[in-house]
Formats: sequence, C-alpha cells, structure tokens
Amino acid sequence: MKTLFKTTVAASAIALSASVALAEEKVVVYHWFEYIPQELLTKFTSETGIEVVMDTYDSNEAMLASLKAGGIGTYDVSVPGDYMVKIMANEGLLGTIAEGELVNKRNIEAQWLDVDFDPGRKHSIPYQWGSTAFAVNRDVFQGDINTTDILFNPPAELSGKVNMLDSQGEVLAMASLHLGIPQCSTDRDQLRALDAMLQEAKTYWASFNSDTAKEVLVSGDAAAGMIYNGFSAKAREEGANVEYAYPKQGYIAWMDNVVLLKDAPNRDNALKFMDFLLDPENVAALTNWTQYSAGVEGVAPLLGEALRTLPEANPPAEAGPATFIEVCDAQTQAIYDKIWTNVKK
Repeated sequence: MKTLFKTTVAASAIALSASVALAEEKVVVYHWFEYIPQELLTKFTSETGIEVVMDTYDSNEAMLASLKAGGIGTYDVSVPGDYMVKIMANEGLLGTIAEGELVNKRNIEAQWLDVDFDPGRKHSIPYQWGSTAFAVNRDVFQGDINTTDILFNPPAELSGKVNMLDSQGEVLAMASLHLGIPQCSTDRDQLRALDAMLQEAKTYWASFNSDTAKEVLVSGDAAAGMIYNGFSAKAREEGANVEYAYPKQGYIAWMDNVVLLKDAPNRDNALKFMDFLLDPENVAALTNWTQYSAGVEGVAPLLGEALRTLPEANPPAEAGPATFIEVCDAQTQAIYDKIWTNVKK
C-alpha cells in the first residue's frame, strides 16, 4: 500500500510525444499514481535509450481487475502490494525471472529476499515499503489520536470529516485490528460484527478516496484521513498541520513490489527497468522523493537527514503491532467482498 502508491505521474502527466510512442525500445509500466519522480524515468531513458510508457491506478484491486480484463500482454511490469503479489501469482498473471537475469538482485536486503508472498523473488523485486494508518489535523482535534477509534468511532470534532482510502484490503484489515479479530475470520459472529461496525462507521466518513488522500488533508476538506505514511509527510511539507498516528490496536505494514507480468511484450526492457530500480543510487533518489523506505542495501548513506528522522517513518515504542494484509481463501474472500460492497453502497 500499498500502496503507497504515491508531482502526479498519470498517463497524461507523462504526455508522450509521437517519437516516444513510436520508439522501438520501450517499457510499458502500470503504476500507482504519484509514486515515481519524472527525473528518475528521464535518467533511465538517458542511460538505456528505453522510453517509459505509463498508465496509473489507485488501488491494488483496480490494478488486478484491469489486468484480468485484458491488460495482460499490454503491460510489462506493475507495482502491486505484498498481498497482491501472492494473489497475482496464484492467478497465473506473473512472469518468472530466471536466476541471473537481474544483475542487481544481490542488492536486495536479506529480510526482503525470501518473502512469504514471493519466495526467492521469482516474480518481483522490492520497490518501497512503509505503513498505512491515518493522519489528523491538529488544528481541529488535539486529543489522543493513537487509536483506531479516530476512523471507526471518531470524536465529535472529526465526525463527518474523515476520508477513507478506497482500498478494500487496507480498510478491512484496519477494521479487523479495531475489533481485535483475525483478518480472514470464518466466525459468523465476528463477520456480522465487522459488517455492523463498518455500516455505523461510514456514517462518520466524508469520502472514499485514495488518489486525493493527501490533498483533502492539505485543503481542509477532511480533518482526518486514512493515509500512507509518506503521503502524510508530504501533507505536512505542503502546510497541513497533521500528525500521523500509530494506533495502539496496530497498523498496516506494506511493501510495494515491481513484478514482471505474464506475456510482457517488452520483457528484456522490463528486466532492465527492474535492474535499474535495484541500483542503490536510483533507489535512494526514489526513497528521498517518496519518503517511504527502501528494501535495497547501500541506500541508507544516500538518504537525506530529514528522512532518517521522519516521524512518519519511526514508530514510537508504544505503537501497536505492524501487520501485513493477509490473503484469504476464495470462500472467505467472497464474504469479505460482500462486506466491502455493502460499505461502498
């Protein structure tokens, strides 16, 4: 949270010239909104001669739906969150990276090399990692914010002024933390309680939006909002008096990853793009811009001092546990899909 992802890099924002569109050497990237600096794309093209063609999405689920609806064979790489990598692999949507095809694979930090969602990194590389919780405007509310009540049972000052991410996985995972139940519960009473809690909670929410999660806090259209930690930091940089919360009930940890897609039309160029993003200098430029964290060795000395001490990137000792989104079995997922559909009505 993905992600994280995230200057906006929509397809229109990278406005490709006719010469780019007709270039023989290109890589077609399906990416989160506002999640990579143009300068890095320009550097990649300058070094390799490969043009980057990009479309964007605003949630893991939107990306999955688009790929399943015909995107496979169109795009070379995408940038799913940890749990979505596993789902995509299970559905046969990913290509396989053979040993030795990525020279810079050796730069991946050990903790991110043999991960549960992609053992041995056969389909993916780390992109950025961070957390998802929420930020609160301190001009509006001065009380304790390190509780998930802010989202699901907010104080009067925040009621009707909360923006939620339009992301099923993250919202339902946070809701499960709030209730203290498993993410993939099969207990009917727990599922009924989850559904009922969300139906009441949504009466306190002003909006569902991921791609403007930062903007609504900066503009004041929302006084609190579920948000990625890097977006919260950017909101502060842009003048919003917001504080990022690490709730005692826990918060969501995530890692976004660049995956090689099945039937990638420009497979060799895709691998060059992935290798480029495993170079410490390039990853450091990305991380300094996103204000998240990298999964590549040799990056730390290249990071700015502000990032090393960023409140949003350094959970306090009293913070609740960091929890990754779990992948449910198909039958259980169908129930959660129904709960989410009811929330969005």
